[in-house]
Amino acid sequence: MNTLQRPSRHYEYVDDGAAIYQASFASIRREAALAGIPAVAERVAVRMVHGTGQVDLVPDLVIHPGLVTAARGALESGAPILTDAHMVASGVTRARLAKDNEVVCLLRDEQVPALAREWGTTRSAAAVSLWEPMLGGSVVAIGNAPTALFHLLEMLLDGAPLPAAIIGCPVGFIGAAESKEALASLAADHGLDIPFLTVRGRRGGSAMTASALNALAQEKE
Repeated sequence: MNTLQRPSRHYEYVDDGAAIYQASFASIRREAALAGIPAVAERVAVRMVHGTGQVDLVPDLVIHPGLVTAARGALESGAPILTDAHMVASGVTRARLAKDNEVVCLLRDEQVPALAREWGTTRSAAAVSLWEPMLGGSVVAIGNAPTALFHLLEMLLDGAPLPAAIIGCPVGFIGAAESKEALASLAADHGLDIPFLTVRGRRGGSAMTASALNALAQEKE
């Protein structure tokens, strides 16, 4: 028998989960400047704002017009999700994955420390090289390390298999903005037109990246 008791009510607040959810998305649509977002990607932008609490995020989003179709199609076909951070992997709502897709983060793989030392780079970047056998047709989600995104782009330029889509939202003060600009200009600079999503500047992170993944996994809001 349950002996727990709810504490006395001292504050006025909405505590119905469904009502909170609906009101949150309604507030985002009132407050965020969504007009510049491709219509097919509006729910992705809304969920990213919801995951970060930042309505001013929208003008900084850069979303390839083919992103939603490519990423959702890949996930519906069972493609793996490859991510640089365990926090991104933990943020994926598995119930939204149509094929119970594998979510892969190899940061703790035993090969990573030695590779990082040998190459003089971060462990996050070294772990990306271990994705290569799974990379073709995958959905990549980088939400932490700029070095991981730079390393991925260099692999692709060297001829690695192309993922179906890239969510590139690393966060930070050193290299984050630059790595995301490199992703956004990949087609123009190098002719590799891979559907992608990114956010300009220093902002990013696991919550933002996982929010985008969850929106891409299923159309239902």
